[in-house]
Formats: sequence, C-alpha cells, structure tokens
Amino acid sequence: MTIPTQQLEFELADAQDPRKGDRIQTVTTVARYRLSLIREPEAAYAATLGAEPPRLSDPRAAARWLAEHLDQEPYETFGALFLDTKHALIGKSILYRGTLNRAAVEPRGVLASALLLNAAAVIVFHNHPSGDPTPSAEDIAFTRRLSEACELVGLRLVDHLVIASAQASVSMAERGLLS
Repeated sequence: MTIPTQQLEFELADAQDPRKGDRIQTVTTVARYRLSLIREPEAAYAATLGAEPPRLSDPRAAARWLAEHLDQEPYETFGALFLDTKHALIGKSILYRGTLNRAAVEPRGVLASALLLNAAAVIVFHNHPSGDPTPSAEDIAFTRRLSEACELVGLRLVDHLVIASAQASVSMAERGLLS
C-alpha cells in the first residue's frame, strides 16, 4: 500500500487528535519504514560532513587520492579536482569521456567549472587505458594552453596528472611541462 506524501503529511499533522489513533499508528509505521530506507546512506553522508577535505598540493597525494576514488575506465576520461586557497578539495568533476586512446578536451570546460565553484586552483587528470602514463604531444600542448587560460582568470593550475594505474602515473608539474 502506498500513501501519497501529501496524505502522509496531513495525517501526521492530525496526530494530536485521539480519535484517529489506529490510522496514526499505521502512518507512523509507514513513516518509520521510509526513514529506515535512508538512515544508512544519511549516516554515511553525515560522517563526511565533519571530515576535513583532503589537501592535494602534492602531486603524489593527488595521484593516490585519484587512484582510490576513480573506477578503472576502459576509455580516456578527463577530469578536474577543484581546490580552495589552501588546496583543500572543494569539488571533483569528470569533464570529458573519450575513445580508447583520445578525449577531445577544451580549456573552457575546466575554466567554467572552476569559476562556478569559485576555485582558487585546479588539478586536471586523465587516464591512459593503455597502461603507459607517458604524456602525449597532444597532452602537453593542451596542458600549456590550459595553463595560459588559467593564468588569465587568476586560477592556478597545480598539475596535470596522467594516470595509467594505481601504481603508474605521471605528474606534468614534476616534469616541468605546465608552461
């Protein structure tokens, strides 16, 4: 039996009326059941609210965090981690999905998302399903264009990580390839 939400709210508002005891008991049971369906996810979410967001200014820390939080994609996937002024994570987004060996990416998607979140810095990343994390010439050219675009709007490009697996990644910042 399904009770429409409006009816449930009306009957719960009527709860002070002693003449409606049986019906109120039924509604209360239904309400408890509905609440039980969200308790576990709600508890998991609430636990994250008090947790301090990870700080990702170190390329290795960012690569480890990504390896833990990203599924292994069979296609090239490009995304960004958006950071505040202290490099605490304020947002994550998968911006583009591509083919087995290519993802068509433009700086404007990264900038638009960063500006909407009021991010101070960004770490971009993409995977190489081939298992080889070596940046391609296209990867390097895009990173340089993105770095210039970020500079124009006062956004800091911290890194561009190429992730082939949990154990194999390349930091373009460490290799001096950001500008």
